[in-house]
Amino acid sequence: MACFIHRIFNPLDRIPLAVLPFISESPRWYLVRGKLDKAMDVMREIGKGNGRELPENVQLALDFQYSESPSNKVLVGSIVDVVRSPLTRFRLVLSVVISFLCSIVYYGLSLNVVNLGTNLYINVAVNAAAEIPAFFITAPMCIVTLWFSGVFCLAGALIVQPVVVVAEGWKIARMVCGVLGIFGMAGTYNLLFIYTLELFPTVVRNAALGCATQASQMGAILAPLVVLSAGAFPFAVFGFCGVLGGILAFYLPETLNRPLYDTFTGMEVGEKDQPVHV
Repeated sequence: MACFIHRIFNPLDRIPLAVLPFISESPRWYLVRGKLDKAMDVMREIGKGNGRELPENVQLALDFQYSESPSNKVLVGSIVDVVRSPLTRFRLVLSVVISFLCSIVYYGLSLNVVNLGTNLYINVAVNAAAEIPAFFITAPMCIVTLWFSGVFCLAGALIVQPVVVVAEGWKIARMVCGVLGIFGMAGTYNLLFIYTLELFPTVVRNAALGCATQASQMGAILAPLVVLSAGAFPFAVFGFCGVLGGILAFYLPETLNRPLYDTFTGMEVGEKDQPVHV
């Protein structure tokens, strides 16, 4: 009850509603909905904010075959369309599985501090601190961060309590493995949702991201059950998930310097003309 009352009267919860009038839809969203005028208005506002002005003869157009179609043509898509297309179906499956695996590792490592035998508060603080640099230095390395986390989690699983405990060094070693594991997975999380958005055309981008996000939440639900097993098992599971996620990411295409497509046809034609290497 106290939490419910807090959420009702907490002014921070009302901030999103306060900024809503100042946020517009993206030009791409307006374009696929056939609202060319609104799309151009947003582009002009962006240009104005950057101290630039769009030429009068410039006009937005959808990719490829729709670039010469009527500007008021409404294009819609759903998750069914994602599954129907062989190109996006494979990407969706991989995105969902990788999101699920990453979530297990990320939330599991955060909760697994109770099994390390070290100071709980210090460990939580160090884990939190390890995430900060991960957001800055891991942007180009999605596969590397997955494997980085997986390798250190597997190393943590191999560290067992010795018969004679000397200065509790084995606990510190496991703690270090956990901190480095969460460092790598925090970097992956920093990239994963942005990368997922780049894999799908505008008409279904939100639907695809929603599936990946749902899978991520399912992983977060499963993570505490893994942590409850204690011992080396949680680290082994997290390590397996990290390494497997990195392997699966190999089969997703590189999106660097690639256009963000608006339609399925645009994506299929564009990637047929310019094959994407994984």
